[in-house]
Amino acid sequence: MLVEFRVKNFRSIGSEQCLSLIAGKDSAHAETHLIGSVTRSLPNVLKSAVIYGANASGKSNLVNALQFMQLVVATSATQMREGQTFNFQPFKLDAESSKEPSEFEITFIEKGIRYQYGFRLSSDRIVEEWLLAYKTSQPQMWFNRAFNPETGKDDYKFGSHLTGQRRLWQETTRSNALFLSKAVDLNSELLRPIFLWIVQKLRIIGAGHQPIHDFSINHARTEIGRCELMKFLNAADLSIADVTLENRKVKELGFKLEDGQPPVHMVQEFDALMPMFLHKSEKGSATFELPDESTGTQRLFAFAGPIIEVLKSGSILVVDELDGSLHTHMVRFLIDFFHSSEINKTGAQLIFTTHDTSLLDTDIFRRDQIWFMEKDQSQSTRLYPLTDFSPRKNEALERGYLMGRYGALPFFSEFRL
Repeated sequence: MLVEFRVKNFRSIGSEQCLSLIAGKDSAHAETHLIGSVTRSLPNVLKSAVIYGANASGKSNLVNALQFMQLVVATSATQMREGQTFNFQPFKLDAESSKEPSEFEITFIEKGIRYQYGFRLSSDRIVEEWLLAYKTSQPQMWFNRAFNPETGKDDYKFGSHLTGQRRLWQETTRSNALFLSKAVDLNSELLRPIFLWIVQKLRIIGAGHQPIHDFSINHARTEIGRCELMKFLNAADLSIADVTLENRKVKELGFKLEDGQPPVHMVQEFDALMPMFLHKSEKGSATFELPDESTGTQRLFAFAGPIIEVLKSGSILVVDELDGSLHTHMVRFLIDFFHSSEINKTGAQLIFTTHDTSLLDTDIFRRDQIWFMEKDQSQSTRLYPLTDFSPRKNEALERGYLMGRYGALPFFSEFRL
């Protein structure tokens, strides 16, 4: 389970912002919208969170920050080279912040243990890195790493609970690599669950993107997977009678580059599986290829495989602009998957941004599941929960939001030609 995500000094985010999925004391939808506490030191956790805000308020940057953190964990030890720099993007509208490191921290629960892991980085190095584990209410410091500008080296502190070849992991960790990632690369069994949770359990889909169709296509390779896809598509009422896969020859235009020579056009041919959709009516039937389907159907098919996998594995799906090309009832349909105790048996979570105000409904969300983003006077992004306004239990949330009661709305000035 994802418990909290904190980010500081990243793109439009200046001061530290925290997205928390810790449930409040509200009893609304407690049986369906909450994941029961698995540790005495932690209350219940929410199954979903929705984030509203005007265009350019920073919603995408929050998703990008989580994705950036995941990428650094996944690649810094194995794919980056000595001297290679990070895609460092601090908050640039403040002279001091632009010189400071970016900071990321994530808190999650894996196999009954709460972990709190984070790091700070500049363009060329990891400035600080830390890991705490909560097997009880008291934290265990597993490691802390901090760059010492006087010596030009990293100072390490290790807790007694982190066993293994700590000296080897320390000595082989480059300045632009995470200690966590390097230790796992060198077979640390204790740190492996933390690494794998961040890399594998977070399924992030950024703005303007959708899951590649390959994931759903691969899901349909097996009879079990195809049946799961059909259950999903039938529940969505897309009038699709069956999905089959056809092997096609696909041509792709490319270029061949050689030193001192102009680029040469090349056509590459390869085999690819193409989904085919069978539709039936009272007067007949026909099979359509994916491009022949509506944009909404294509997007829902692309989501089908990842959503099924997330629900089965208990992962976290993070989507920027979930409502893109989808009817508002279709978005509710997807949200209901995660809130359903019968479907979501693994504690999977959904976090998404949207502009669809019709979802601001206490029949859909608890009040502590709703968040807003806006920019302050310094043009820095601020993230805050609906609960800051102490809304009444049956308050008309959509109307209150559109009236400006909770902020996070666009402001317009007069325009003349």
